[in-house]
Amino acid sequence: MILEAIDAAVAAGSELAKACALAGICSRTASRWRKRPGGGDERAGPKTEPRNALTEAERAEVLAVVNSPEFRDVSPKQIVPRLADRDVYIASESSMYRILRAEAQLAHRERSRPSSPRPVSAHQASGPDEVYSWDITYLPAGVRGTFFFLYLFVDIFSRKIVGWSVETEQNDELAAAIFKRSCKENDVDPRGVVLHSDNGSPMTGSTMLQTLENLGVIPSFSRPGVCDDNAYSEALFRTVKFRPGYPGRFSSLEAAREWVAAFVAWYNYQHRHSGIRYVTPAQRHNGEDVALLAARHELYRRARSRHPERWTGPTRNWERPETALLNSRSGGA
Repeated sequence: MILEAIDAAVAAGSELAKACALAGICSRTASRWRKRPGGGDERAGPKTEPRNALTEAERAEVLAVVNSPEFRDVSPKQIVPRLADRDVYIASESSMYRILRAEAQLAHRERSRPSSPRPVSAHQASGPDEVYSWDITYLPAGVRGTFFFLYLFVDIFSRKIVGWSVETEQNDELAAAIFKRSCKENDVDPRGVVLHSDNGSPMTGSTMLQTLENLGVIPSFSRPGVCDDNAYSEALFRTVKFRPGYPGRFSSLEAAREWVAAFVAWYNYQHRHSGIRYVTPAQRHNGEDVALLAARHELYRRARSRHPERWTGPTRNWERPETALLNSRSGGA
C-alpha cells in the first residue's frame, strides 16, 4: 500500500524523495522493497529484549507488590517512596507504570478528574508556621439539606493541618476562636504569620479581622474572580471528600468530628504528600524529611550502581523542596 501510494503521488507530479519522506521512509528503502518478492514492508523493530529489561521474576515481584493489600489502592507515586523508607528498591516509578499499563491495570479510579497544575504564588514560605491557608467546607448531615461545617487551617510549607473543627454554623467568631486555639495548642507565636483565605463572610468578618490584627497576623485574600487562589485549602478539601471511607453523610455532629479527627491523624502522620516529595506533612513540619530524602537518594544511588545499564539518565529527584508559594492578594482590616 505504501509503494502504491508513492507511485500515485509520483504520477501526480510529486518528487520521489518527497513522497517517500511523507510515507516515513527514504527513496532507497522504497527501491529495496521493490526488489523483494511481493514488495512488502518488512520493518519489524528490534528482535531482542533490551539488556536492561526487568526479568520475568522482577516483573512478577512488581505486580505482586502493587497488587498487595497494602498497596492495591495506592499509585506507584506513593508506593516508591514508602518502599524507599524501608530501604527497599524493586523498580523505578516509570517501570511500575509501564508494567501496570501492559497488564491493563493503569486507570484513573477516582470519581474526580485528575489534578491540574497550580499557578505561581505571591507569598513564599521557607519553613513551617510562616504561611497558613484556611477555608470552610460543607459536610452533609443525616437529613437532606442540612450540613455541618468543617474549618481547616493548613500550613502551606509542610501541608500539615494545624487546626480544625466541625461546627453547626459558619461565622467569623467561631473562625477566630478556632485559630487562636490552634496557635495555642501548637505553641505558635502568630505574630508575622500570613493567613490566607478566600473572600467569604467568615473570612472577612469584623471579629476575625480584629482578632488577626490583635494577634499580629497578616491577612491575605484571594484575588477577585480567581477561583483557584486558595488552592491549598481546596486541594485539602478534595482529599477529605475523596478519602476511602468518607461516609458522604454524617448522622450526628459527634460522628462528623470523630471521622475528621481520624482523617487529620492519617493525613498528618501517614499520608505521603505528592507536593513535598512523598513524605508526610508531620515529617516535613518537624524537619524529619531531610534525613528521609537523603536516605532515598542514597538507596537509588546504590540501585543504579548495581544495574547502571538500566539508568539512561539521573536517578529519581529526591531533592527537598525548600519553599512553598501561594498566589494571593495581601490585605488587612
